[in-house]
Amino acid sequence: MTLTAAASPLAKMVETTPTDFWNDSCAVAELEYAVARGGTGATSNPTIVGEVMKKEKDHWVPRVREIAAQNPNWSEVEITWQLIEEMGVRGAAILQPVFEAHDRRKGRLSLQTNPANYRTPDRMVEQAVHFSTLAPNIQVKFPCTAEGLVAVEEATARGVVANVTVVFTVAQCIAAAEAVERGIRRFEAAGGDSSRMSPVCSLMVGRLDDWMKILVERDSIALDPAASSWAGIAAFKRAYGIYRERGYRTRLLAAAYRHRLHWTELVGADVVLTMPYAWQVRFNSSGIDPVPRIDVPVDQALVDDLLERVPDFRRAYEPDGLTPAEFVTYGATARTLRGFIASYHDLVGVVRDIVLPNPDAKPG
Repeated sequence: MTLTAAASPLAKMVETTPTDFWNDSCAVAELEYAVARGGTGATSNPTIVGEVMKKEKDHWVPRVREIAAQNPNWSEVEITWQLIEEMGVRGAAILQPVFEAHDRRKGRLSLQTNPANYRTPDRMVEQAVHFSTLAPNIQVKFPCTAEGLVAVEEATARGVVANVTVVFTVAQCIAAAEAVERGIRRFEAAGGDSSRMSPVCSLMVGRLDDWMKILVERDSIALDPAASSWAGIAAFKRAYGIYRERGYRTRLLAAAYRHRLHWTELVGADVVLTMPYAWQVRFNSSGIDPVPRIDVPVDQALVDDLLERVPDFRRAYEPDGLTPAEFVTYGATARTLRGFIASYHDLVGVVRDIVLPNPDAKPG
C-alpha cells in the first residue's frame, strides 16, 4: 500500500475491525485500487460485465472479435459466456496474492450463474461446477429462490464456494445459510475439507431501501421520510444477530450501496461490504473514522413506522416473513432478477454488435 492508501478509512476499517470489503466490479483499475486499500474480494454480474466492457473497451472489443474468429461456429451466447469467464479470471488473478496471503479463505472473485436459469437448479449447478475450474479463487453466485437454494446445497456438496445473492429479507438470509450448512455436511461426509470454504449471503440493503421507496409512492404511504433509508440496515442487523446466535459458516455481505449509512452502520461486524469504486473513493476521502456501529440499534421508532405502514418491510424483517416458495415473487427479488436477466440479454446484444456490426449505425 502507498501511505495514502494505508491511511484511508477503508484500510483502517480492515486493519482494526473484523469487517472486510470487496470491490463491486471486476474492472482492473478499480479492483487494484480496492486491493491497495485492503479489499479482499470482488464480484461480477451481467450488469457489471456490461459496465466493464465500456470502461475497458480497448481490451475487450478486440478480444471478442478474436474469440469469434477462433470459434467460427460458436453462437453469440457462447461468445458472451467466454467473455464473462475471461473477465472473471482476469479479476481473480489480481486477487490471487490476497487469496494466498489469507490461506485461501479470502481473495475470491464471484461469478454469477446465468440469471435466466433461475428456475432450473441442474443448470445452475452444472455452470457453477464449471466456473470453479476456471481459477482456484472463483466463488459462484446463485439467486436466493427456492430453486436457487436447491442449487446452492448441491453445488456446495460438490465443493463449490457459494455466494447467495438476490437477497432482501431475513428469511432469505436464514434459508441461504441453512442450504450452505446442508451442503457442507454432505461435502464433509464425502471426505471433503471445508475448512477453507468462505460462503457469503449477499443482502442487497440498498435495493431493499429502493423497494420501500417505490411502495411508499405506489401505495401513497405516509412513512417517516428517514425510515426507508434505514430499512436495509435494520434487516441486515437483525439477520446478523441471528447468524451470530446460530454460528453459521456463511458470512453476511452487504450490497447495493446508496448512502454512507450502508457503510458506517455496519462497521465492526464480521461481514463483507461490497462497494462500487465510486463509493470507495467517496468514503476514503470523507475523513470519517470507521468506528464499530454494528451493535448500535436502528431507531426503534423508524423500525416501528416501517413495520406498521409497509407490509413488505414486515415480510423482510421477520425471520418467518416469507416461505421459500415466496422468495421469487417478493417485489425486490422479482425486480432484481428481471433486471439481471435484461442486462444479460443486453450483454449478448453488445457482443452481437461487435461480431455482426449494424450497417445502419453511424461510424464511431
